[in-house]
Amino acid sequence: MERNRFAPPTSEVRDVERLTLADRSEVRYVGFCARCGASLVDAVVLLALQSPVLFAVYGLDYLDLASQGLSAGPVDVLVTWVFPFVAIVLLWHYKQATPGKMAIGARVVNARTGEPLSIARCVTRYFATALAGLPLGLGLIWIAFDRRKQGWHDKLAGSVVVRRR
Repeated sequence: MERNRFAPPTSEVRDVERLTLADRSEVRYVGFCARCGASLVDAVVLLALQSPVLFAVYGLDYLDLASQGLSAGPVDVLVTWVFPFVAIVLLWHYKQATPGKMAIGARVVNARTGEPLSIARCVTRYFATALAGLPLGLGLIWIAFDRRKQGWHDKLAGSVVVRRR
């Protein structure tokens, strides 16, 4: 078959750029155990950042209030709810990883394009993680069985966790 000499030239680079993340053979998805380890690292880092602030403001009385499930005050709400939300969303957007994911060499990206997540996708992923954990953690355990290692929160946000190149 003869090639049309009037057709626009094709380029392998352009063809590779049009591939979605799922089509690229070099993509390595991060599995359940590695992500559990990363979450543990994140929890320790968050605790190390939150505890000194909470004890400095509320003293040892904070432990009594926290054990009863009560909020100690506005600083408690800011440090335990607002700060983690803002920090995690910004880390996913700008660094594509939390400290735990950085430690294991993983990053969170758009499942279709492989690009960094938008702020809207980061916020969706954050709140969807709580939803994924509600039915006995099934939405998180799903990571172990999914072909692309996506939990329900990843599917809802259109994200995937991959190894850094």
